[in-house]
Amino acid sequence: MTQRYKLTIEYDGTPFVGWQKQDNGRGVQDAIADAIAGFCGERVTVAGAGRTDTGVHALGQVAHIDIERETDADTVRDAINFHLKPQPISILEAEAVSGEFDARFSAIKRHYLYRIINRRAPLTVDRQRAWQVPVPLDARLMDEAAQILVGKHDFTTFRAAQCQAASPVKTLDTLDVRREGEAIVITARARSFLHNQIRSFAGTLKSVGEGKMSVDNVRAALEARDRSKCGPVAPPDGLYLMRVDYN
Repeated sequence: MTQRYKLTIEYDGTPFVGWQKQDNGRGVQDAIADAIAGFCGERVTVAGAGRTDTGVHALGQVAHIDIERETDADTVRDAINFHLKPQPISILEAEAVSGEFDARFSAIKRHYLYRIINRRAPLTVDRQRAWQVPVPLDARLMDEAAQILVGKHDFTTFRAAQCQAASPVKTLDTLDVRREGEAIVITARARSFLHNQIRSFAGTLKSVGEGKMSVDNVRAALEARDRSKCGPVAPPDGLYLMRVDYN
C-alpha cells in the first residue's frame, strides 16, 4: 500500500534550471526526488503544481509524492529536509492526503509575486531575488495599466513562443501593482498561467512605469494578440510562486 503526501515547498531557484530537470542542469524536482530516495530508498515522481523556470523562486510550491514506507507526515518532512542539505530547498509541510489529490490538477488558484527594487544603488540582500530598475517608476500608472489585463482574454501577446498550453485564452483574476518603499510589488492570481506570462506582464508594466509605453499601448498590445507587441520579458530573479489553493 502506498500513501500519498502533499508537500509545501520553499526554494531559492538561483542554482537550478527550474522545477523540472533539463539537459543543461539540475531541477528542484530532481533534488527532492534524490532526497526521498535517501530517506526511504524509493525512486518516486515528485509531481508539482507549477513548472517554475530557471532562477524563479517559490515560497509555497506544492507537490505530491507516493511512498510505500510506513511513516508519518512529520517524519516525511524532516527526513526529506535532512537529505536536501545544503541545497536551498525546504519542505515546509508534509500532509497525508487521499490518492485522488493531484498537486497540479486539483489546484484551483495560483498566486505569484514579482518584485522590482527601484533604486540606483546595487543590490546586496536582494541580489538574484529581485529585478533592479535604476530609473524612477510610476507604480500608480503601472497599476492602472495592469487592470486592463484583468479578466478573460487571449494572452498571445504575453505568451512565450515555446508555451505548450492548448489555448492562449486565460482568466486573470487579479493583477495589482503597489509601491513599498523602494520596492514595487506586482501580485497576480489565476487558476493557471501561460509560459512567461507574468514576466511578460512585469516587463511591459515596467515600460509603462518609466514612460516608454502608455496605458493605451498596453490595451493595444493585448488586443493585437502579437508577441512582438509585448514589452521586454522581465528576468526570473524577481518572480516567486507564493501559494497554491485547493478545495
